[in-house]
Amino acid sequence: MIEFKIKENVMDNKKNGIPKLRFPGFTGAWEQRKFSEILAKSDGLRRGPFGSALKKEFFISSSEYTVYEQNNAIYNTWKTRYFITPEKFQELHKFQLVPGDFILSGAGTIGRIAQVPANITKGVFNQALIRIRINPEWMDKKFFLIWMQSENMQRKLTQANPGSAMTNLVPMSEIKKWEIIIPSKAEQNKIGEFIQKLNSLIALHQRKLEHLQEQKKGLLQKMFPKNGETVPEVRFPGFTDAWEQRKLGEVVERFDNLRIPVTSSKREKGITPYYGANGIQDYVQGYTHDGEFVLVAEDGANDLQNYPVHYVNGKVWVNNHAHVLQGKNKMVDNLFLVNAIKQIKIETYLVGGSRAKLNADVMMKLPIKVPTFNEQQKIGEYFSKFDTLITLHQRKLDHLELMKKGLLQQMFV
Repeated sequence: MIEFKIKENVMDNKKNGIPKLRFPGFTGAWEQRKFSEILAKSDGLRRGPFGSALKKEFFISSSEYTVYEQNNAIYNTWKTRYFITPEKFQELHKFQLVPGDFILSGAGTIGRIAQVPANITKGVFNQALIRIRINPEWMDKKFFLIWMQSENMQRKLTQANPGSAMTNLVPMSEIKKWEIIIPSKAEQNKIGEFIQKLNSLIALHQRKLEHLQEQKKGLLQKMFPKNGETVPEVRFPGFTDAWEQRKLGEVVERFDNLRIPVTSSKREKGITPYYGANGIQDYVQGYTHDGEFVLVAEDGANDLQNYPVHYVNGKVWVNNHAHVLQGKNKMVDNLFLVNAIKQIKIETYLVGGSRAKLNADVMMKLPIKVPTFNEQQKIGEYFSKFDTLITLHQRKLDHLELMKKGLLQQMFV
């Protein structure tokens, strides 16, 4: 665990250049400087070459020299698509990236920044990127990255042009003139190391969550029969019967007639989950359904490959964008049903254009394989416990992200 050795100031003096939270031993206001002062004295800020200098016709299939694009900054990944000749690399040597440089996206999702890692392929950056090199006398690299990623700096970097609805990156000439407030190098060091540890903890929990999600995905593939087969690869002990092929309408009841859509302005705030196509949208007073149900998106699904299907138990309010199903008594277990429906490639059954729809009559004819009711219960309970574990890890991750956001707001001026 990270040990928090931060003391809170009695008064919030952010306006006077003093952050609300600080490490022990640091007092006084942060220093005011120009942005240009924290840049390297030589070539501290450089935009990529004009498009004519790095057109696609200059790219070759393979080389030891590559081209870095905005996606490298946006996603902090270092895979590349394009390569150039040694001669072209020499021509554009002023645009070379070296470990420790920072790249800022000036196109696509603008304002995203990443630090160039060690051992990257030699290469140049294109016109959609800005390279930043900092002055080590005034700026710690870990702190600089966190500071540039902060909400305040992201807003400053992506201010909309006057009279324009479009968000653009502020011109480099303007950025150099900015008046900024920064702490001493020693305090920068402390902040940078602290947030780096927190980032490592967040990344660890993210990997754990992704591992659980992949583990569940793999088990689902093994515990449900493959196409053309009637038994799964993995089963609980004592179950040997073949699974039966049914139509969904043979094993479920549909309760769409109880759905009531309510516009956000007319909803009364309460504790009942208000469900739409993709899950909970709000919490309201009252309810439309009370019991154990499976909700399947009717239209407006946000992911057609991983089609939205949700298990609910208790009082819920469902609008007209989700079908409401319930397994027939002793025929289908609802916890099993939610996972069984997720195995169906629903995208192939949708109609409509940009807002694809799963019609009720089509849905009730979807093919579904079911084992005995007892085996369904075993499978349903098993994956319910798995889902609880995944939810627990997601909450831990959300808590850490929220904690980091709160700390950054209080540790910066």
